Amino acid sequence: MILFFLIGIVITFIFFLYERYFPVFGVNCINCKDLDLDKINIIDIRDFNDSYKNLIEGATNMPFAYLKRNLNQVPNSDVHLIVSSTLEKNIGTRYLRRMGFPVVGYTIINHSKVLLKENGLNIETYC
Repeated sequence: MILFFLIGIVITFIFFLYERYFPVFGVNCINCKDLDLDKINIIDIRDFNDSYKNLIEGATNMPFAYLKRNLNQVPNSDVHLIVSSTLEKNIGTRYLRRMGFPVVGYTIINHSKVLLKENGLNIETYC
């Protein structure tokens, strides 16, 4: 009995690690400047306190915490994610794919780079 309980805990822990940290394949890192806004919908799933400092033109700002209840606002076409970390990319991509949305790319915008922009320096994105 205890053995089954321990096996269940280990399986749950492995699933949790997979869901969050194992990389998602088939999603390319694309610079926002290279996107065709007529074909791809941009969804910014960063937290509001990160995204309001660096708004992305043409993007729908919908933090991941609000994605489940506002999923009907996401058009059913190719989706490009704006994220602040690989963790957000993994979780957001897996959730949207599970709900039937084709996620084709992502862009990671680092919060520290946004702070540099506020000080008059250039912002950089990275993959």
